[in-house]
Amino acid sequence: MADKLVAVEGKPARASRLLSKGERVSVQLPEHQPPRTIRPAAIPLSLVFEDEHLAIIDKPAGLVVHPAPGHWDDTLVNALVARGTTLSGGAEGRPGIVHRLDRDTSGLMIVAKTDLAHRRLGAAIAARRVRRSYAALVWGHLDAAEVRIDAPIARHPRDRKRMAIASDGRPARTDARVVARFEVVDLVRLELHTGRTHQIRVHLEHLGHPIVGDPVYAAGGSRRISGPARRAAALLERATPRQALHAAALAFRHPVSGAPLEFHAEWPADLRDALDVAGGEELVAPPEALSYLRFFNRDG
Repeated sequence: MADKLVAVEGKPARASRLLSKGERVSVQLPEHQPPRTIRPAAIPLSLVFEDEHLAIIDKPAGLVVHPAPGHWDDTLVNALVARGTTLSGGAEGRPGIVHRLDRDTSGLMIVAKTDLAHRRLGAAIAARRVRRSYAALVWGHLDAAEVRIDAPIARHPRDRKRMAIASDGRPARTDARVVARFEVVDLVRLELHTGRTHQIRVHLEHLGHPIVGDPVYAAGGSRRISGPARRAAALLERATPRQALHAAALAFRHPVSGAPLEFHAEWPADLRDALDVAGGEELVAPPEALSYLRFFNRDG
């Protein structure tokens, strides 16, 4: 561990250390430390909606959601504190955070401003009453226009920073629908029915169609594409600055009033070149590319 409080046979152990039968483990319990104070950080935020109960944020890629080692003072929570936004209690260090996005995933997030809103939104997500739709560019072409990925997810047995499909993992389901097919990739709409860590990225790698630009679950990236299309795939990879995954739509009932709410976030500017390269001469899309491609049309 980073604080060297766990030892195996008297020697400090790493978090990734695999135990052998009969080894003796000792744990030194640290003295209680007061919770960290969340410092304000002047980071610009894009708010899509706000009332006294909740806020909807269009999170940019590169922004960590809540304070953690290596990012104590430069997160979304720090930015909300600087803005003076009232936040619900939530877990320690994660006030207001109802659900998370990976650092390099952009798009819509719900932030709870009261404990009541937080409890009800958390319950709605657990009961699958919050529809979360993501847009992604994935390598290759899905076998069918609609695919259900139902595969349990657990921590990778050897790399603790990764997740993996595992028979003893937690249940996870993602539904994928092809929105547009280009030369070497599909633009897909993905809907979460569970919220496991890295769920979409792990599921798409498992399906054989990893997200373009994903540095962890790449499964070969552009090298997966062979033949004459290989050059187009390499050009697309160079045009993609991060994983091409964007939380594009949220739909749920207001936790207090019960009114139906629905929010959309267009394809982000930092991935616009990637979409242009992917589409080639087939696509001449305006800045509202997802609307243009009917991504938000539930009837396809």
